[in-house]
Amino acid sequence: MPIYEFDCPECGEQFESLVFGFSTDHITCPECDSPNVKKKISLFASKSSSTSASGLSTSAAACSTSST
Repeated sequence: MPIYEFDCPECGEQFESLVFGFSTDHITCPECDSPNVKKKISLFASKSSSTSASGLSTSAAACSTSST
């Protein structure tokens, strides 16, 4: 059961909601009770002993900013 982030364009409230199933049609704003809420695009982070929180190895080469 994922937790989604939402924005309410009616009152500006930003909130999270635990969603059962795939539909978010039943979600309403906790501040103004508007059903006109927009699901935000959000990312999650996962960390193991071999990767950083971003999923990139700590030994990844950095981009060079010098010009040749």
